[in-house]
Amino acid sequence: MSHDNITTNAPAPNQPAVLDWQNQQPYSAEYQDVYFSTENGLLETEYVFLQGNDLRQRWQQPDLQSFTIIETGFGTGLNFLCTLKLWLATAPPQAILHFISTEKHPLTLHDISCALTLWPELSNYNTELLAQYSCLLDGKCIALYNHRVRLSLLIGDATEQLTQAQHRADAWFLDGFSPAKNPDMWQPALFEQMARLSHPATTLATFTSAGFVRRGLTVAGFLVKKRTGFGKKREMICGQYAGAKNDS
Repeated sequence: MSHDNITTNAPAPNQPAVLDWQNQQPYSAEYQDVYFSTENGLLETEYVFLQGNDLRQRWQQPDLQSFTIIETGFGTGLNFLCTLKLWLATAPPQAILHFISTEKHPLTLHDISCALTLWPELSNYNTELLAQYSCLLDGKCIALYNHRVRLSLLIGDATEQLTQAQHRADAWFLDGFSPAKNPDMWQPALFEQMARLSHPATTLATFTSAGFVRRGLTVAGFLVKKRTGFGKKREMICGQYAGAKNDS
């Protein structure tokens, strides 16, 4: 998650993230941006992505069998762990969550371990993730909590990775560094892939309310609306896929 400074040149794709630590929080040296809100990253995730996609209510359906989330920007794994916690607390025990995330510059095991110490309330949930993190970096889909949750990490440019993806999303976490810092990601080609991998009940949520993002998502077939943003951010976007104009 991120906000607003000056973009710098990023390293070659698939290289590990280069972090600075500011006030004990991870900060991207390449993109000159934070990974999550300095006010409270955990509450930000819950507000923007979990509430923005109405996941608690959707997961309490007793006949739910599976649910797929696709995220742009795995970062520290905070969004995933918050999602995992809510899934285990609310979804039917037979249901399977598949969480698919893209990441151009994944954190090293050491850095992600350090970052997650900021959230002791998630310590019971990150043990399995950290134990299998090396497999995740090798491109393997890992299973957690007796296969109730599957996690896939697509390493590389988000649009390029999603172009090769086939799983349809039930919800999108449109995350990553802010449009001002990482404009290469926030492009029509990404929104087009989101549309391709969506169905009429697919929802989305993102921390930004940038006008070109709203317009791009609308052109791709999403109905978008603003809601009050988290913390100091005035507005954010959530929405649902309505289908391309030429869909039957």
